[in-house]
Amino acid sequence: MKVITLGEILGRLSPPDHLRLSQTANLGIIYGGGEFNVSASLSNYGITNEFVTALPDNALGDCALQTIRSFNVGNHNILRQGDRLGLYFLEHGASGRNSSVVYDRAHSSISQAQPGDFDWDTIFDGADWFHWSGITPALSQNAAELCAEAIEIAVKKGLTISTDLNYRSKLWNYGKKPKDVMPALLKHSQIILSDVDTALFILGEEKINPNYSNDDEAKAAFESVKDLLPNLKTHAMTFRNSVNASFQKIGGLIYNEGDFYRTKIMDADPVVDRVGTGDAFMGGLLYGLIEHADDMQMAVNFATGACVLKHTIYGDVNRVTRDEVYNFIKSDGSAKVDR
Repeated sequence: MKVITLGEILGRLSPPDHLRLSQTANLGIIYGGGEFNVSASLSNYGITNEFVTALPDNALGDCALQTIRSFNVGNHNILRQGDRLGLYFLEHGASGRNSSVVYDRAHSSISQAQPGDFDWDTIFDGADWFHWSGITPALSQNAAELCAEAIEIAVKKGLTISTDLNYRSKLWNYGKKPKDVMPALLKHSQIILSDVDTALFILGEEKINPNYSNDDEAKAAFESVKDLLPNLKTHAMTFRNSVNASFQKIGGLIYNEGDFYRTKIMDADPVVDRVGTGDAFMGGLLYGLIEHADDMQMAVNFATGACVLKHTIYGDVNRVTRDEVYNFIKSDGSAKVDR
């Protein structure tokens, strides 16, 4: 199985020791981004993959490329063009103070990439799966059209298509709203990650605030999304109870062909880094659907376990192994010394 992902890798700048931006003269930089984080997780789990993006031909682009290579992610289809590497600034929250993000990614290399810049026929040769997220078409009209081009060719080649809806209100700044762009892109997706109301909002429908603990009501809610997406087979979502910024309770659910598969609620306490935890779930989900195609319960268990463990890892990328995830979901959630 070979998975192709399309998206952006950014520089992340953060103050040390939970300081606020106004308190520090020092910012540490690391590299990550939604779709790349998924690719890195797949590499950790032994799934061959290729990350498609554009990077500026400068020192920051070199650093991002070095990060991609360090995770054994395929990097043969990365264009060195455009004006700049996207950045974001992160204040780490603690206890009752939430984490906060400031984006600085306008005019980044991937947002300036256009249809025709990538040879998708060659990129998809020998591939089985294409993954994209709602972040890419939120960046610019160019990026939305690039995403549409990739999806069109992936459909022609018969690839499985998955999407993390990843709605980011701060990114849709070029005159289009999600409902203007996303429905046409999502109509080919067989797997999506999103709660029901976010999916309905992106598709231009009214929110319904379903009760997920009631199977009949939840089924009707998921079916309302499926009615709008003719090729949808698997709809996954996470449950998050944020006790505070340092203590999260996490669960997962898959709705597949009319059946529910749920996990128990697991504690992430204390939280080392919440950024990238949704990407960790997505990476775990893709692995679970590939390796456990006939066992949806194991697929969602693996995805949720990967998500919970990511809360213990600093940085955007989930640096846990396949065996660590399996051992965690088999345990009672307690941590033991691995001797």
